[in-house]
Amino acid sequence: MRRSLLGLNHLLSALTQPTPKKPKTLRHTDPEMSAWCHEQALFFGHENLARKVSVTWNPRMRSTAGRAKWPACEIELNPKLKDFGDEEIQRTLKHEFAHLLAYERNKHRRIEAHGREWRTACADLKIPHERVCHTLPLTKRTLKRKFAYSCPSCGAIIYRVREIRRPVACLSCCRTYNHGRYHDKFRLIRSQLAP
Repeated sequence: MRRSLLGLNHLLSALTQPTPKKPKTLRHTDPEMSAWCHEQALFFGHENLARKVSVTWNPRMRSTAGRAKWPACEIELNPKLKDFGDEEIQRTLKHEFAHLLAYERNKHRRIEAHGREWRTACADLKIPHERVCHTLPLTKRTLKRKFAYSCPSCGAIIYRVREIRRPVACLSCCRTYNHGRYHDKFRLIRSQLAP
């Protein structure tokens, strides 16, 4: 009897324990690329960036080759880059690291993502004529616009991927008749038919 109670207590405690959460993405850090970024940051005299910088492969990326996150100092790369060779991976890594370098150099003022400061960082990283966007044949994700809304004034139909959950008015009518300010008269109405 005592053994069965101990077993029952053990079973109950196991059932009431919270289940561990699964990671949201299957991202994994690339130690070699993180080390390269670390060395570059030290070379340019940015110890703070060197301490924080990390490079991960993000399998959720579709059409984007890479992304730099500031001030977290994280670089995410699309695993599909591996299909295009080491040269493309290195170019994309330098492109994204140039963003972090530009932000680190100008952290007390706002800069354009692909502005003069970024171009200077690219030149310092030996990619002086870097393009703003890649030309790789990465598949784009298309989302179906399931929700349709119409303006009661002009009759314009607006299709949306997500449902509108707050009052939104027709921008064109608000600009024409209300100096660009919201007016309930032009509030979008949900339509029955979607594309």
